[in-house]
Amino acid sequence: MIQDGFSFIAFLMFFSGLVIWYENKYKDGRFFKYVPAVIIIYFSAMVMSTLGVWEMTDSVKQARGEVRTAILPAMIFLMLLRADLRDIVKLGPKLLGTFFAATLSIVLGFIVSFALFQSFLSDNAALTFGALAGSWIGGTQNMVAVQQALGLNDAGMGYTLLIDSIDYAMWIMFLLALVPFAHKFNDWTKADTSTLDDLQQKLTLSNDQIRKETTFPDMMLLLGCAFGLSALATFVSGLLPQNAVLNSTTWSIMIVTIAGVICAMTPLGKIPGSPQLSNVLLYTLVALIAANANFAELTQAPAYILAGFVILLIHGVILTTIAKIFKLDLFTCGIASLANIGGVASSPVLAAAYSQTLVPVAILMALMGVIIGTGGGIGVAMLLQAM
Repeated sequence: MIQDGFSFIAFLMFFSGLVIWYENKYKDGRFFKYVPAVIIIYFSAMVMSTLGVWEMTDSVKQARGEVRTAILPAMIFLMLLRADLRDIVKLGPKLLGTFFAATLSIVLGFIVSFALFQSFLSDNAALTFGALAGSWIGGTQNMVAVQQALGLNDAGMGYTLLIDSIDYAMWIMFLLALVPFAHKFNDWTKADTSTLDDLQQKLTLSNDQIRKETTFPDMMLLLGCAFGLSALATFVSGLLPQNAVLNSTTWSIMIVTIAGVICAMTPLGKIPGSPQLSNVLLYTLVALIAANANFAELTQAPAYILAGFVILLIHGVILTTIAKIFKLDLFTCGIASLANIGGVASSPVLAAAYSQTLVPVAILMALMGVIIGTGGGIGVAMLLQAM
């Protein structure tokens, strides 16, 4: 049994590293295709916590809390360095409008689903749905940020991950299955794809200009800026007014989000390595969050999973209706949907199923979700709490 704080952190990082290494080695296998490493890490940590692999001594609690507080703002800053608003604007009103329409349909889905299932869910379901909204508008990083900002307990986060893994897996399979029928869908909506063809060529040329090799100075500069800003944001947040919603964690997340968006438009945003470094911090955070959870607490899993499918159903119906009214093509609708629900990790997969040259379009649209995902998740939680 692990009782020392350093040993606890070291073990979780070692375990997370093994899972990620195996995912990379066997990424073409069926298992990792549908069960990503982040899900394996979270639920494996829950199993180990349930079995008592470590004990929550004062040393372990202190190490867990301090490391989690330190790396969260740094992770958010690093993940936003590729979200250059100038490139995102190039997507044009049609693609951006479809993305935000998809976002609003997801938010409406949360409201309706929460109203239908509220009596079958736990008392903190609004916070659970808020964290899930952070993921389904932005990505896993946003989900973790919302969870920390709202103070959602570990059991609630378990429900979030459960919906995010099962319902999301079914949704991405559904969207991939629709790819062969794109022409029929486009004929039905009478879509014009000429502007999309021009855009993908411009974005491909712009993406090729970013240096691919990550050097040691790159990593040191990025980590130095990220942790320096994390410390500054933590200090400044303690000086700002606090209330039930805007606590020190929420303030620090807002500060680094603004800083990340601004720095993405500077030469710092073009330095390679920020996505990889932010993922290191993300997977560490996920393991730390799960380390205090327990499977015995997940007693209402079926209701949450069903509620997630209702959200997706409402989202799909609304987006299809919008596609018919505004003559949108299937690629635009599918990417707008998955850029929200799947984020940067999976939207390129769907884009590549249409054409490899469309991948930059998917990445930029998903980065838009990364920018608004944290605020969107917190907003959904507050809205649901008021119901």
